[in-house]
Amino acid sequence: MRSRLLTLLLILPVIIWPQKPNTYEIKTIAFYNVENLFDTYNDSLTFDDDRTPDGKDQWSKTRYARKLNKISKVISEIGRDVSKTAPDIIGLCEIENKQVLVDLINHEPLVQQEYGIIHFDSPDERGIDVALLYKKSVFIPDTFDSRRLLLTNSDGFRDYTRDQLVVGGYLDNEYFHFIVNHWPSRSGGEARSRPNRIAAAQLNKRIIDSIQYIDREAKIISMGDFNDDPINDSFQKILKTKGKTKELDSLNLYNPMEKMFRKGIGSLAYRDKWNLFDQLYFTQNLISDKKETYSFWKANVFRPNYLIDSFGRYKGYPLRTYAGGSYVGGYSDHFPVYLYLLRKMN
Repeated sequence: MRSRLLTLLLILPVIIWPQKPNTYEIKTIAFYNVENLFDTYNDSLTFDDDRTPDGKDQWSKTRYARKLNKISKVISEIGRDVSKTAPDIIGLCEIENKQVLVDLINHEPLVQQEYGIIHFDSPDERGIDVALLYKKSVFIPDTFDSRRLLLTNSDGFRDYTRDQLVVGGYLDNEYFHFIVNHWPSRSGGEARSRPNRIAAAQLNKRIIDSIQYIDREAKIISMGDFNDDPINDSFQKILKTKGKTKELDSLNLYNPMEKMFRKGIGSLAYRDKWNLFDQLYFTQNLISDKKETYSFWKANVFRPNYLIDSFGRYKGYPLRTYAGGSYVGGYSDHFPVYLYLLRKMN
């Protein structure tokens, strides 16, 4: 009898109940240095004369419109292959004023995304600022501030540069802080200009520490063009970022761009050397196995073929607006960078 039962069990079909696949919400956080997105008007308070119709760059309304076309196209496609939509949060630098941001978000194909703008005028001598764009349907900001970086030059005079923009708000129902940076350049040489970026890193660290003092579990993402690579002292010694998750403790910052840089990946090129100045890094609590809250998935440099110069002296470099002093009608001298946040859907 027992053998008959065993035979019967063996010939019965095995029924496997289908498992419901996990589905996830995906949010794209991006940063883009848009290479001098200026309007065509002369601002008497800044050194923007080159970017006017009568200036050295012959910056006409036609060239401005073409720039808006190109930058809006790029932004709309960052991370789209996975998320199927434009980024939810975008940090920008090298924008002249709020009006160029208004023109940008009302330009096709961004107008249907209904982006909001957070922007403050910085004291930068060239008149360039940082800003944050956000989808109104996804992010509700409730705090924003512009933190000034105070520098002096070798003669003891004030060296005016960009502020660091700090924004807090609800990404869906989770509270996040975003910091947008554009640190001092390497003009005059990397070593000579290094103290300015050390000072910028110290300001960034104070901002992060002050947020964590109030809320130890705060989720913070800092992004920008840092004019430093992930292995420079500003990151390794001041911010103490880590490039490996196993090295993280509760107050460390994780920088996914460090591993990419060590593999030779860059966001801009200079004299045939790639740098990864454009970065996003964040608090360790975004490295999480908790699928019910947003956590980091992966980061990347956005570099489709159309963003790459295909011939000439700068072949393989980002296809920029101006190269060697001449107008080439490209996009920017930087590639955008981005990361994905994932959360399991209920």
